[in-house]
Amino acid sequence: MQLSALPYEERLTAPRSWWLISLLAGVSMALIVLPLGVLPMLGGLAGGTAAAAAAASAYGSVRIRVVGGLLIAGEAKIPVSALGEMEVLDAEEARAWRTHRADPRCFMLLRAYVPGALRVEITDPEDPTPYAFLSTREPERLAEALRAAKAAA
Repeated sequence: MQLSALPYEERLTAPRSWWLISLLAGVSMALIVLPLGVLPMLGGLAGGTAAAAAAASAYGSVRIRVVGGLLIAGEAKIPVSALGEMEVLDAEEARAWRTHRADPRCFMLLRAYVPGALRVEITDPEDPTPYAFLSTREPERLAEALRAAKAAA
């Protein structure tokens, strides 16, 4: 099995502001349990912060990879041989494709805090999904890695 000529891996992490929000959620939990005493307040601060940080981390842990002839985007594994035309989308085009131009049957790996995206047609006749919409910080590099993997397959 040959790997793609241009390997690609990206993790769509949560923005830094979400970690501040996690801390504020912990402070809120601490204030809620403050009437119960100082120890419950400290437990609320630690527990609330940890729970909110775990939620932010879980949401932001999605990865996009091109490896072994596959496009792996979150839970989806699509063979590069089933991919068609690719369109690099800037922030405005990405907003349009995730709102009024979106097809309800498409696969979306959507992170609204990531401005750029790549739209990839899926040409497999047995797959009803017309295209994949992938939020990515480097859409040009992902498209090049997919083209290289497709050429190598």
